[in-house]
Amino acid sequence: MTSRISRARLEELRQHVRANAENRPGVYRMLGPSGEVLYVGKSVRVRTRLLSYFRAPRGEKAAEILAHAHHVEWDYTPSEFAAVLRELEQIRRWRPLYNVQYKRDTAYAFVRITPGPAPKLTLVGQVTDERGVYFGPFRGRQRLRDALRELSDLLELRDCPSSVPMRFADQMELFAVDESPRCLRGEIRRCLAPCVGRCTRAAYQARVTMARRFLEGDADKPLAILRERMRIAAERLQFEYAAELRDRAARLEQVRDELVALRGAIDSLSFAYPVPGYGGDDRVYLIRSGSVRAELPQPRTEAEREALAARAAEVYSAPEPPGLSVSASQVPEILLVARWFRLHPEERERTVPVEELLASRRLA
Repeated sequence: MTSRISRARLEELRQHVRANAENRPGVYRMLGPSGEVLYVGKSVRVRTRLLSYFRAPRGEKAAEILAHAHHVEWDYTPSEFAAVLRELEQIRRWRPLYNVQYKRDTAYAFVRITPGPAPKLTLVGQVTDERGVYFGPFRGRQRLRDALRELSDLLELRDCPSSVPMRFADQMELFAVDESPRCLRGEIRRCLAPCVGRCTRAAYQARVTMARRFLEGDADKPLAILRERMRIAAERLQFEYAAELRDRAARLEQVRDELVALRGAIDSLSFAYPVPGYGGDDRVYLIRSGSVRAELPQPRTEAEREALAARAAEVYSAPEPPGLSVSASQVPEILLVARWFRLHPEERERTVPVEELLASRRLA
């Protein structure tokens, strides 16, 4: 009986698709018995794609999804690019059971410089509303954790809880302080120990500035310190220690180079992207740092061109936040946009540079 019901339900779904779906770009959803979204997909030809599910052999993912589906629904989009963006948005909204891509935010990690009188470097999984300066995203949490330890030890930055009170050397007249370090890192001189007055506020902030500039790719001072120590160790025939310093420098350099390359790649994804749409529904996407900031109809009148120019001025002239200019929630979209132009290099040729858009108001 159950098998007959299942076959009847599948045939009903098939007839629904055959009677109503069209071969145009769009996003489709497989829904469970309670209306829960089981799977979100996209296609340039929605009807053809959905009908292919009913031909999937037993054991394939498509057949498994369909076996649990009680309803199929879809939305049309102007283009394949619009479908790609819509699919991402819906997967992240509903987190469907059978969608794996885009759900794993934990694949990424960020470096955060905390606020306060004695900032520290921390590893976080996402950018939140908490104050601080963020750098990333990175893949490989353990590698990043090791590099942060190297940088913190090298610059002697604290790693104690934020609740620990700071007593800088220039506050010694105000506080009676036990000058014994409160942690092992302080004892072995891998922390400036601002909690017990071993450094001034200015001296500590100078080290924080050095760390920030290093993470921004604007200074190599930490690497220079390690390389100088490595040179001295080699001159003293301390070859094992020199090799250890070499490996530490390599870890830091890898993180720094990854940040510089990442920022350059993201910054290069800033332009207007006109996309021809189905049935003449042409759109223009204003993309800044790999993120779609606005979507407008292709301008066809002077008024529409003025509206596009005004919106573009807002998007590209607004200052970006300091430090990391994207949030963790934007990372999948940035990667998606980067992948789109990598797989469709001919599409990049139709993009319009920001300067040209603002100067000539092209895209007519």
